[in-house]
Amino acid sequence: MVSRPVKVKITYCAECGYEPQTLALAGALMKEFQHQLSSIEIIPWYEGSFEVSVDGELVHSMYRDGGFPDHETIARAVRAKLGAR
Repeated sequence: MVSRPVKVKITYCAECGYEPQTLALAGALMKEFQHQLSSIEIIPWYEGSFEVSVDGELVHSMYRDGGFPDHETIARAVRAKLGAR
């Protein structure tokens, strides 16, 4: 069975300088999942935000969870969505 690709959305605080963390996470996901992702949407925002959603489900929020997510945490969420199909 072939899974439908998942979408990852990363919203980050542009004025806080979170671009390096955003691009590192996006790069790690692209390297691991390649064609299993339909897209990685990167949204510059403000107010100290750094949030990651996988297929519409919020899996990390700097406000809720603190700090930046470990790449493996996000990768696990992607794998879970791929396996749920």
